[in-house]
Amino acid sequence: MPATISESFIHGQRLMLIFLVALCIVVACVLSTETTMPTQNMSNKERAELREEARDMFYHAYNAYMQNAYPADELMPLSCKGRYRGVTPSRGDMDDILGNFSMTLVDTLDTLVLLGDFTEFEHAVKLVIRDVQFDSDIIVSVFETNIRMVGGLLSAHILAEYLQKHADTMHWYKGELLELSRELGYRLLPAFNTSTGIPHARVNLRLGMKDPMLKKSRETCTACAGTILLEFAALSRLTGDPIFEVRAHAAMDALWKLRHRGSDLMGTVLNVHSGDWVRRDSGVGAGIDSYYEYLFKSYVLLGDDKYLARFNRHYNAVMKYVSEGPMLLDVLMHRPHAKSKNFMDSLLAFWPGLQVLSGDLKPAVQTHEMLYQVMQMHTFIPEAFTVDFQIHWGQHPLRPEFIESTYFLYRATGDHHYLQVGKKALKTLQKYAKVSCGYAAVNDVRTGKHEDRMDSFVLSETIKYLFLLFSDPQDLIINVDEFVFTTEAHLLPLSIAQLGNATFSFRQTDEHNVLDFMRTCPSSNKLFPEKVRKPLRNFITGSCPRTTAGKRLSALDFQASNADHLRAVYDMGITMVSVGDRSQGKAKSHEEGEMGLQFMQEMLELTKMQSINQLAQLQAVAYATDEKPQDWIALMAGPSHFGPELTGDQFVQGELILAKPLRACDETLENAEEAKGKVLVAERGDCTFVSKARLAQKVGAAALIVCDNVPGSSGETQPMFAMSGDGKDDVLIPVVFMYSMEFGKLSAVMQRRKQPLRVRVMQMVEFKRWQLAKEQRLNQTASVAQKPEKEL
Repeated sequence: MPATISESFIHGQRLMLIFLVALCIVVACVLSTETTMPTQNMSNKERAELREEARDMFYHAYNAYMQNAYPADELMPLSCKGRYRGVTPSRGDMDDILGNFSMTLVDTLDTLVLLGDFTEFEHAVKLVIRDVQFDSDIIVSVFETNIRMVGGLLSAHILAEYLQKHADTMHWYKGELLELSRELGYRLLPAFNTSTGIPHARVNLRLGMKDPMLKKSRETCTACAGTILLEFAALSRLTGDPIFEVRAHAAMDALWKLRHRGSDLMGTVLNVHSGDWVRRDSGVGAGIDSYYEYLFKSYVLLGDDKYLARFNRHYNAVMKYVSEGPMLLDVLMHRPHAKSKNFMDSLLAFWPGLQVLSGDLKPAVQTHEMLYQVMQMHTFIPEAFTVDFQIHWGQHPLRPEFIESTYFLYRATGDHHYLQVGKKALKTLQKYAKVSCGYAAVNDVRTGKHEDRMDSFVLSETIKYLFLLFSDPQDLIINVDEFVFTTEAHLLPLSIAQLGNATFSFRQTDEHNVLDFMRTCPSSNKLFPEKVRKPLRNFITGSCPRTTAGKRLSALDFQASNADHLRAVYDMGITMVSVGDRSQGKAKSHEEGEMGLQFMQEMLELTKMQSINQLAQLQAVAYATDEKPQDWIALMAGPSHFGPELTGDQFVQGELILAKPLRACDETLENAEEAKGKVLVAERGDCTFVSKARLAQKVGAAALIVCDNVPGSSGETQPMFAMSGDGKDDVLIPVVFMYSMEFGKLSAVMQRRKQPLRVRVMQMVEFKRWQLAKEQRLNQTASVAQKPEKEL
């Protein structure tokens, strides 16, 4: 068959799928109007005002970057200066996104076109052509460089040529951005020289994989290796150089072969040479998220059926094993009925948007509603939250995924609820993240403390999706329905498929059967979206008022700050009183009275269980008092998910010493020799808990205490948590966490004493037993000493 006929056939199949998905959505919306109409409709005037506010947000951040940071990669909004690799203090692995190639400007170019600012776009393109270069002895992330830089350059090139044809401007442009993207692509290619074809996670822009720092490079994440194809395929088809697309297809094929054949699930970290899985956790969040996205979007953009089949196989597995109602909980790929984590990370917020694109709207509405309630509870969606929706990691770097899903849900349903959600997100950013020099990431959503960080995705994705949400499609300079959004929200046109790649064959393989290609429209009967959201309105206890009708209020659900809960317990004959108040409640009925007795019994049992569980998990940092060296005081500390667990009468004892530098995120410590055999103290921040633990172990410390970096935090007022690791079991020293108030007491004793302070790290329950045993021995000694002598 001639290539042109094959391409036309494939393109026709792809358009047919898009038409069927669109038909599913339209039918669903039409049927939904027969049952429940959207509430709280937003006026055109308010929507236009929010669109302009999003535009103002963009320029507030963009101008701050251009005036204070360019040509740096990022803006540091609190310092109001640029972040340069090798100049600004290192943040460890986080800095692998930086290449000293003006990342924020490149990442933002296509947003300027969507805003209709052709003058600034032209100016920015000229700056990039003049200033951006890649011949630097710098190690960068292949994944981040591809999605932000290669994708940004390609999208800007495509839109520059579009403006030449449709806006009669930029006639001087001769494809310089495409040449830059080709050069950068070639500098990334050495990472693909592995025995599996799966690329290394990092590469040196000048030296490739010959950098001595990369000799031990072995591991990468599934998303890192599986989020290349859209950009590399576009690069090949625009330049006529097939090597990029060939390598990206080979990486995707290699990943597919590594799935667990029984569950069809993927792990999150693997060895690029052997193909062995290093971490077998499987979910839809960090480490794997955009792999699923690129499977589906590769089918949409390129028309290759195998990617649709693969996506459907994975999707069915995720919905079978990972999905728990609106929640998505990681499992083990080889034991899919076993949960591997008790928390969810914020990156999974992209999933509802992908479900919308694939036509599965009901679960998209449900998961989005759950995430919206998490946002309402904590102001922002924290970087990770537990299955009971408490904060696991408190950071919020102004991520776009939730707003992205909100945008796609609005486009699919037309439900103004999603405009209201977008308004809430926009106003929250304005109130809590806006600073005089851009927008600052939130270091901890509990305190609202800012971090000196504004990632490039704030401009390229977060604000872009807000602007699109409040814009009418017909008001945009381009028809976004003719483009695919990459994972970094860069625009690649569907017409790329028609360019073809002469070296790549679309022959159907035998690895998929017809069932892999079959997907039906979701049932729209009694669906849309209000009917789906309504049962979930109180899914997260305390985020919205609960009602007691039809369900007895349990002690586990009770919250004293909830008016409905107080009313319910009052009806049971229970009155919440302050000290000194002698008023009594009276049950409204015999049945309510019985419910009240049952409630109080549950409350007593719950209190006992919570006390036992908390005490069992708590760690102690104990020291002898100044007055009586035989008397010890214990301060509360939290455990870790890595390192040995001190159980029974086990403990570690040693002199206390502060790390230099205190954050302990460098290659070594200035006082490494002094730290040997001692209990090291490091402050939270700049790098992961487990990174600090490995450094402490490296210098020979006996144990590590990580103290909080949030002033005034205390275990008395905040829930104690267990520090998370990264899945590797290589930490052999005990590690505990102390809030600021508790460590402040320890620090005061250190400063007061002339001699080094010796501490003992152990379980709190064991400290209590130890103290109790000492008291009993003292009492026995005292009673023996007081006995009168026997009469002769």
